[in-house]
Amino acid sequence: MKKPFALGATILVAALALAGCSSSSGTPTDSADATIRIGSLYEPVNLSNVAGGGQGVTEALTGNVYEGLYKLTDDGEVEPLLAESAEVSDDGLTYTITLKDGVSFHSGKALTSADVKASVEAVTAEDSQSARKSAFEVISSIETPDEATVVFTLSQRSISFLYNLSYVWIVNADATDLETTEDGTGPYTLDEWKKGSTLTLDRWDDYWGDAAKNAEVVYTYFTDATAENNALLTGEIDLITSVQSPDALDQFTGDDYVIAEGTSTTKELLAFNDRVAPFDNALVRKAIYSAVDTKKLLNSIWGDYGTLIGSMVPPTDPWYEDLTAVNPYDVDLAKQELAEAGYPDGFEFTLDTPSYDPHPAVAEFLQSQLAEVGITVKINTISADEWYTKVFKEQDFQATLQEHVNDRDVVWYGNPDFYWGYDNADVQQWVSEAEQATSTDEQTALLKKVNEQIAADAASVWLYLYPQIVVASSDLSGYPVNGLNSQFFAYDIVKS
Repeated sequence: MKKPFALGATILVAALALAGCSSSSGTPTDSADATIRIGSLYEPVNLSNVAGGGQGVTEALTGNVYEGLYKLTDDGEVEPLLAESAEVSDDGLTYTITLKDGVSFHSGKALTSADVKASVEAVTAEDSQSARKSAFEVISSIETPDEATVVFTLSQRSISFLYNLSYVWIVNADATDLETTEDGTGPYTLDEWKKGSTLTLDRWDDYWGDAAKNAEVVYTYFTDATAENNALLTGEIDLITSVQSPDALDQFTGDDYVIAEGTSTTKELLAFNDRVAPFDNALVRKAIYSAVDTKKLLNSIWGDYGTLIGSMVPPTDPWYEDLTAVNPYDVDLAKQELAEAGYPDGFEFTLDTPSYDPHPAVAEFLQSQLAEVGITVKINTISADEWYTKVFKEQDFQATLQEHVNDRDVVWYGNPDFYWGYDNADVQQWVSEAEQATSTDEQTALLKKVNEQIAADAASVWLYLYPQIVVASSDLSGYPVNGLNSQFFAYDIVKS
């Protein structure tokens, strides 16, 4: 979700195309001391990835301030980062990981296996708000035989275990106040966070790896896309991480800017609370799906950009299938399904709508479309913080809009405790079996069954897949361009 919620995915990794401007052949001599000013709509809620920090904290801090044992690259590969090596037992139940030598936290403390153990336990703790929490329920024990070795023992096979570890920030076990401060191992330290305005990162001279290619990164936060676009035009910022409207692109043509279209995994959802009437009835959900002209919606928001999808799975996932025909746009079919479900005259519901773009426009579109089949939509506009508390945490809603940014996140439909409350025993079994698979072919076959079932049940309405468009000043290079799980590595960005 963007300011949304960066909900994580749980399985293997996709190979995504990396655009040419995402790497730099060399650092210009005048760029090492440059300040890179990044515009974003996704300010963190707090600075913790286990306390509901949201997409913004992932965008700013993952890979920049905090690092994991493994790294998910912009082209979708999993690479060792703080892990020097890993050995996996023949039965797939024991992972012995050796840590890289010479790594220390920003506080000066040396990285040890105890920090790794504490960091994973923070994700799995009872009060953890991490969307990754359930992915690590498979861990039965974590042992630290010496300061450089961590041994994970699993209760069952987990084909995604190393991939999942790439989402876990390794944090100093002794650190406190991590919702407002930090103590990571990354190439930047946190200088200052001015809530509602900016978050500034400074290059850390004692970093264990290659130094950041710029001296400072300033994330500037906006509440609407127009103001953000104007800031790039006036030179207040150097780059926009994700353009929110195709109408904005015409002003960035020419030699002063570069428009890069990458690969997106961000899905715009109309998510129901499947626990409550009338959304506990699959026919009602299907009727709503068929009452919405998703093609017209996508065009109204993104013009010729973006992709229609018929389920939670984007084309970059191995288990993708084109399921857009399962719940076709058909007003007569929608009315028929409503009548069969016992609502021939429709009904009324409240749509909790995040206040940032593009949700307000999407909500008004849905309100208009659903009125044609007798459904009255009451739009309740809420902030990102309110969404997290009311919808995600307390599950106090009927329906909501939200964008889910991660790949491989179809597995959340196998968790009946997730905020949307979809509960299908077959799906839960298939998700579990897929995670215990011994081959990617077996995993793929099972997750295709999941994908097909949630589409048949219209567990949610998958409105469209966002395009991923980065716009930057032409004197910038080295920035990532793929919308992969909301991370945005800044350390290779140079300014000429």
